[in-house]
Amino acid sequence: MLGNFSYHNPTKLYFGDESLNYLKDELKNYGPVVLLNYGSGSVKKNGIYDEVVAILKEAGKTIVENPGVMSNPTLEKLHEGVKIAREHHVDMILSLGGGSVCDYSKGVAASVFYDGDYWDRFWLQGKHPDAGQRILPIGCILTMAGTGSEMNGGSVITDAEHKFKVGHVFDARLMPKFSILNPKYTMTVPDEQMKAGIYDIMNHIFEQYFSDFDDNTSDYLSEGLMRSLIVSSRAAVKNPQDYEARSNIMWTATWALNTLLKCGKTQDWMVHMIGHSVGAWTHAPHGFCLAAVSMAYYKRAMKPGLAKFVRFAKNVWNVCPDGKTDEQIAEAGLEALKNWMLEIGLPLTISELGATEEMIPGITQGTICYPAGYMDLKPADVTEILKESM
Repeated sequence: MLGNFSYHNPTKLYFGDESLNYLKDELKNYGPVVLLNYGSGSVKKNGIYDEVVAILKEAGKTIVENPGVMSNPTLEKLHEGVKIAREHHVDMILSLGGGSVCDYSKGVAASVFYDGDYWDRFWLQGKHPDAGQRILPIGCILTMAGTGSEMNGGSVITDAEHKFKVGHVFDARLMPKFSILNPKYTMTVPDEQMKAGIYDIMNHIFEQYFSDFDDNTSDYLSEGLMRSLIVSSRAAVKNPQDYEARSNIMWTATWALNTLLKCGKTQDWMVHMIGHSVGAWTHAPHGFCLAAVSMAYYKRAMKPGLAKFVRFAKNVWNVCPDGKTDEQIAEAGLEALKNWMLEIGLPLTISELGATEEMIPGITQGTICYPAGYMDLKPADVTEILKESM
């Protein structure tokens, strides 16, 4: 490993089908007023909401509800959550739902006690809260595997008016204080959301794996996680009620983006940058947006990063190198990736998500470009990738 880094992750995890039992003890560490953020109401239909509310009441908490957090949380919804938290003098935030609810909760937690334009400072400028600023603590009860938001500081928000979706990775103060991961809860989400989450996990690993040329321990960890995800995804698509498969997917999602794999890496998040902009225009599930632009992107990245793509083909997909050039091995690895994506039901084009040729200039404009991985993309390159992804 050639990179320099420090590593710290303060989030405490409870994992398994009895993990909610630990919520009451955790609640003792926080004040009496809890802001309960959740989505469109599926947690009420499947009974998880009732379980959580019963525990909150038993713990003597005053519950302030903030429902309706969407899969791509909007700036308007962020303003609403901040207003609610301020008016009710909230002591902590409890996120109940998928990664988007957790992302959103971090945004609210960071913004409640900031006096200025938090959207501009935290998301547009990419700055962190000042050292002395108060930040609300967050607890997460996860119902969908994918984002890894349960153990990181990331928060992605969409300015729907301007069709601009941007993420900010806050420092460790915004990581959840605790997260409860019950794989059974992930069985309550629709199959399409499960599939989108699976590719979000895979792409999180890709973004950290496809960079650098040194021999890095993080890459060996990434390859193991990818292999596990491939096996578990096939089992879960075949039988969505397979607890073992769903638990492995959930655990892989956490380790894919809990800041461990990035250690010593330069990283490449351009598929996410393009995917965010596609999502801002189409409102398609995040994982589907990533999948739809991945093949065009990684075919372009293959040549400058050939050695890593050869390694990917051999170590992840078991491509036999006999009689093949390095380029042929790498191409076979990408073909194996494509076949797996088709096998589990992922979209391979942005047109499948509702994108049109007329949207491409706007999607390009909304894509943040920076030197990353093996390429230094410019807007013209993004346009070509989008056209190839149609």
